Amino acid sequence: MPRRLQLVVLLAAAFLCSIRGPALARAQEPAKIVDQYVKAAGGGHAPSKIRTLSLEGAFTSDDGKSGTYTLDTKLPNRYYMELLVGDQNLMEAYNGKSAWHRDRVGEFSTLVGTDGMQLEAAAQYYNSRLLNLKKEKIALAFVGNARVRGRDALELELTSATGIKRHVFFDPQSHLIVKEAAIVGGVEQELLYDDYRSVEGVKLPYKIELRRGDAKYDITIMRATINGTIGERLFDFPVKSQVKLPDLKALFKEIDDNQKAIDKIKENYAGTETEEETAYEGDGKMKKHETRESTFFYLDGDEITTLVKKDGKPLSAKEQEKENEHVRKRIEEHQKRQAKKEEKEENAKEEGKKEDKDAPGIEVFLRACQFVNPRRERFRGQDVLVFDFEPNPDFKPHRLEEKVVQRLAGVVWVDEKAHDVARLEAYFVGDVKIAGGLLANLQKGTSFVFEQTFINNEVWLPTYLEAHVGARVLLVKGFKMSFVTRYSDYRKFNVETLSTIAKPKGTAGASDAPVKPQ
Repeated sequence: MPRRLQLVVLLAAAFLCSIRGPALARAQEPAKIVDQYVKAAGGGHAPSKIRTLSLEGAFTSDDGKSGTYTLDTKLPNRYYMELLVGDQNLMEAYNGKSAWHRDRVGEFSTLVGTDGMQLEAAAQYYNSRLLNLKKEKIALAFVGNARVRGRDALELELTSATGIKRHVFFDPQSHLIVKEAAIVGGVEQELLYDDYRSVEGVKLPYKIELRRGDAKYDITIMRATINGTIGERLFDFPVKSQVKLPDLKALFKEIDDNQKAIDKIKENYAGTETEEETAYEGDGKMKKHETRESTFFYLDGDEITTLVKKDGKPLSAKEQEKENEHVRKRIEEHQKRQAKKEEKEENAKEEGKKEDKDAPGIEVFLRACQFVNPRRERFRGQDVLVFDFEPNPDFKPHRLEEKVVQRLAGVVWVDEKAHDVARLEAYFVGDVKIAGGLLANLQKGTSFVFEQTFINNEVWLPTYLEAHVGARVLLVKGFKMSFVTRYSDYRKFNVETLSTIAKPKGTAGASDAPVKPQ
């Protein structure tokens, strides 16, 4: 696992204005538009008391078929939607750990990548009620004036911490939502709302027009229930599609042992990594965006990278020489640390002691987490075991790594035959405070994705890393940033070919590149 990912574990658009008339000109501040909606929908007091919401109704599709519609939400981030019509039942859900759906042909599968993040963002949005958006890390931007069903509307763009966007349209007179537009689970979706009625002090729409892909559904809500009982199983992967979990202790030990062997094989490989890093202001506006391209090889399981391009431009000869010198120093420092570590381990061995691991071991996850919803799926052409994990409420953490791991929830894809993790998605369900928050505070919602693949039938190597980080350091103003790293161009090498590792394509100076120590 890359060091950057370990550090993550331990550690929207421009404002556009278009004025059509004086009535709309007064409502361009996005926060004001949301405040007016909250007051119109129930005044904030009533919506803030919603823990669960269930909408049940009937619909007629544009091809004349009839069916039933259900939408269930539950704090903090559970979401379930279904359209039942004959044998073409559509379902999608986010259970707080993973996103899944049932397609038109009846197949259940876990949604990954952007599709999964879209469903997660939908769960966050519907549970937020547009309250405490700053706390939820949802950024607002005013897009402009729009027309919905021939009437004026005010359009806002909402952006989640993971960059997922949703457009929400408000009636300037009633201040209620008249339309939402977003991509959910990889499908373009629009919802148009009408016939608002009061349910326990909260205004809810009883007429919904759902446009999903190329289909349209006219929905009439028959029953709306606030704070009714909704069990967790509703949001979980269907039981009939689940399998029995293997002995996780034995499985994780195989993965751990396999990783140690892989760390040695990795040293025969070099590759290219491309990084995109984006920093955001507190209101979600982009502050800085950088891209970097580096070549790298592995040393004692760690990446040794050499920058060759920045923002798409190759480094100059002087810049490259300076970078290569920095890499040489990093290698020397790494060797010194490794020598001290080996000496310490040797001394501990002679004294009959066992050195602690640098990073959380598999056994920490077994104790700090509980594992649910096991299923078998196809992923990247391979049969894999997929299961969700969440904090174990009965585990009492003492060490920092235990506290970090117990704050994690997510989903993992395991290739049992190759004994390794093919993909991991996780996020923090609560803040992680280092030194009581005085040193740093890694905020709730910080998330990451890690993916790797089996190369040459001998070694697992990373292919993708994505992280969305919210943190506060030394009690100063917090910051938000995202980064995406893509790994490619893997190739085997020997000592003779190492001299070209830091050489940018089409440039000279290969003789100055760092050489892996013997």
